[in-house]
Order: sequence, then C-alpha cells, then structure tokens
Amino acid sequence: MDFTGEERITAPRDMVWAALNDPDIMRGCIPGCQNIERLSPDSFEATIRVKFSLLSATFHGQLTLANVDAPKSYTLSVEGKGGLAGFARGSADVVLEDRGEETTLHYRGRAELGGKLAQLGARLIDSTSQRLAEGFFSDFNAAVVARMVAE
Repeated sequence: MDFTGEERITAPRDMVWAALNDPDIMRGCIPGCQNIERLSPDSFEATIRVKFSLLSATFHGQLTLANVDAPKSYTLSVEGKGGLAGFARGSADVVLEDRGEETTLHYRGRAELGGKLAQLGARLIDSTSQRLAEGFFSDFNAAVVARMVAE
C-alpha cells in the first residue's frame, strides 16, 4: 500500500526537525507506541500495539534513518514483527519545506504487511493505516506547537 500527504505545522523547520528526531515526542505521537529508544544517531527500537478491526498485535521492530539531509529530509525505514499476526515493513520519504513562519511536512511512503494481517483485506488495512497516520500527524503537530510555546 502506498500513502502520501502533508501536514502544515506552525513552527520553524529546525524545531520540526528536532521533534522528528526526539524519541520522547515520537513516543507520545505514534498511536499505540509503548516504547521507543534511540540505539544510535540513525536507528531506533520500538514496541507498538496496533488494532486492526478485531485483530490487535504488538510489533517489535527497528526504525532506521537514511538519506539524511538535516534539517530538510530523510528516509525512514521500518521493519517489525507481530508474532502470529505477521510482520510489517515499509519506508517513507519525509521532506520539510519552509513556508514563512510555518513548515510543511511532506511524506510519501510504502508499507507491506504479511501473515494474518495481510489476510484482513486491503480496504481494512488502508483505512486503519490512514487513521493511524492522521492520528500521528495531528498529535505531532500539537506536540511541536506546544514545545514552541513552552520555549
């Protein structure tokens, strides 16, 4: 499944970039995130619980940053295993664009699911993925703006 979108954030690009690389911000914004820990400057380990209709799964996996052009863009790759539920892997290109006092975050990605999750059907997977992405970006936007106000 492919996905694209953008989010306008009322904060300067440097602040948005810092938040995208802050495990504490990400933990609070990724729906179902139970833990995220930085292993190195370009890799993280995470545990995320996701509910797809009647099936819920806890994924343990790695997040890796590549093609880093700070503070403008990177590619985020994800690979996780959810036990009997299956696996998830994908990547997203993230680009930050200055828009005066705002930053536009553009993303384009691709995800693949296997195992029992893949048997749920594309429509259910797509709608759940869209809901999760919208929840993340809404929460991320609010977290960045709250951090800017606090500073």
